[in-house]
Amino acid sequence: MIRLDPGIASCSAPPSVPAWAITSAGALSDGDAAFRAGAALASLDTLARGQASWAGAWRQRLALRCAAASMRLAGRAEDEAALRDAWQLCPAGADPGPAGAILGAWRQLALQPPAASADRLEKIVDQLGLHWDGEALANLCEHIADLAHSGRPAPFAAAAIAAHVVAMRPDAELFALWLADLVLAQRLRWPHPLPLLMAQVFGPAFRGEAGGKRIRPGDKSFERAVCLALVQAAAEACRLAADLSRRAERLMAIAPKLRAKGAGEVIFLLLNEDAVSGSLTTKNLSRFAARRLFDRLQQLDAVRELSGRTTFRLFGL
Repeated sequence: MIRLDPGIASCSAPPSVPAWAITSAGALSDGDAAFRAGAALASLDTLARGQASWAGAWRQRLALRCAAASMRLAGRAEDEAALRDAWQLCPAGADPGPAGAILGAWRQLALQPPAASADRLEKIVDQLGLHWDGEALANLCEHIADLAHSGRPAPFAAAAIAAHVVAMRPDAELFALWLADLVLAQRLRWPHPLPLLMAQVFGPAFRGEAGGKRIRPGDKSFERAVCLALVQAAAEACRLAADLSRRAERLMAIAPKLRAKGAGEVIFLLLNEDAVSGSLTTKNLSRFAARRLFDRLQQLDAVRELSGRTTFRLFGL
């Protein structure tokens, strides 16, 4: 029988972004856009600082969404399902390929504190398929540190670093938006960044008008676009959190009924990962036992099969 820490097992309803902040009737002024962004980020702040049992899976789902948008920006065709495969079906230590490497960069953003060092950024630009001079990266770290202590409102600091990177390297918009989320977390003093802005890059917030040209970092309306994008991103992140909270509550409710040795390890992974392989093996769980356990969890409506396949199945909240 699995026994859960009551503090971990408890689930409270996640906050949501106020409806008035999401609704956009008519053209919004820059001040109104910034005000709405502040309200949206205030709702998201509780989640970003919280220690919910499902927070790991939530962050990794956000990372997956940003990675999928990154594929479009990079001119690639991989969707969320293909990215899951690139990551989950890659043997340990093997090269996940360009798509898997980009997903890895977003996963790292969600997992690590919002600190910027030349070594860390060098690894990220490599994952994103860029090549950057070490001295330039060191200078970029100094610029990030200056923004972190500048007192600028968080959305404007995020917009500023993105514009700075694209001014240096017009081909580095993906890296610019990765850094924008990192700087946003620094200014808001979040323990870990949330992958947010990239998922909105092709949305209405970054369009000057219906069907208009996409607003890029450094463009005239970019700061306003970032504010509006953060409203939408926060609303979507809160809705995802509410969905995962309900699913995690269901999973933890049936956990004491599971008698498979190693079931606790699987539940931990489900709460902390976007997806878990149905043929997982651990010290306490054979591949055959894992398959039976996932079948049982699926029967109890505690997990979902995410791949749509009958073999090489992937499961998650």
